Amino acid sequence: MNGRACAYVPPPVKVLYALVAVAVAVLAAPAPAQAHGAPTNPVSRLAACGTEGTSSGSAACKAALAASGRQQWADWDNLRLPDVAGRDREVIPDGKLCSAGIDRYAGLDLPRADWPVTRLTSGATFAFAYRTTIPHEGTFKLYVTRDGYDPKAPLAWSDLESKPFLSVEDPAVRDGTYRMTGKLPAGKSGRHLIYTIWQNSSTPDTYYSCSDVIFAAPATKAPEQPATATTTPAPKPAVAQAPSATEAPPAAKANPEPVSSTRVLPLIGGGAAVIVVLGALYAILLRRKRR
Repeated sequence: MNGRACAYVPPPVKVLYALVAVAVAVLAAPAPAQAHGAPTNPVSRLAACGTEGTSSGSAACKAALAASGRQQWADWDNLRLPDVAGRDREVIPDGKLCSAGIDRYAGLDLPRADWPVTRLTSGATFAFAYRTTIPHEGTFKLYVTRDGYDPKAPLAWSDLESKPFLSVEDPAVRDGTYRMTGKLPAGKSGRHLIYTIWQNSSTPDTYYSCSDVIFAAPATKAPEQPATATTTPAPKPAVAQAPSATEAPPAAKANPEPVSSTRVLPLIGGGAAVIVVLGALYAILLRRKRR
């Protein structure tokens, strides 16, 4: 023996040390970037049909779930593709714009005219809302379908206007929602589709959404009627008419009747009562003197 003692570590303690080391390594490793969200105004197909939507029981949503082989969409905020880097038209084929080609969302591509819709006014200022469960930086681009769009035909890239009608970079997040204010496309009417692309700058992901809308024409003001000048005829001067010879002026009464007043009666009655009382007192004093 060289006089040096080796420390004995029990096997359970060694296992515990190993587990701690693994846990530290896992926690230290960078987590994969995720940025979840979907439009809620105008509501997207996935947000409307998801577990937090209000239209999951509609015929369109039921058909979309069945076509996707799903019972529900709890992952309504996760329709994204990595590493697209702006090559949207190259990566996503025609007919699969709403699902981005992801099988578990395939039912969103069904060409139907009964998807849940948001009613909008053409050319009006609108407050767009995009709910986010994990906020990140990025740019939103919103496209609208061309005139003559057919909702019963598969959606193709050529169905969209060539340029976005609204583009916003890093909008503010309030109450868990990106808020963007912009002008809706003018001159649109009837059923259309707004296609939203959210390209993250802080992650490699890009999100895609289809929102069905119905555009109404803005209310038109009634034309103002020109004011017409109106003249009021001047009143004719009154002409005093002399009494005719056969009409005699009414004769004045010689002795007009006096006007009675109810205010005088209480004064007269009160004075009489005072006189009666004083007379009685005077009589009593006289009787006492005589005795």
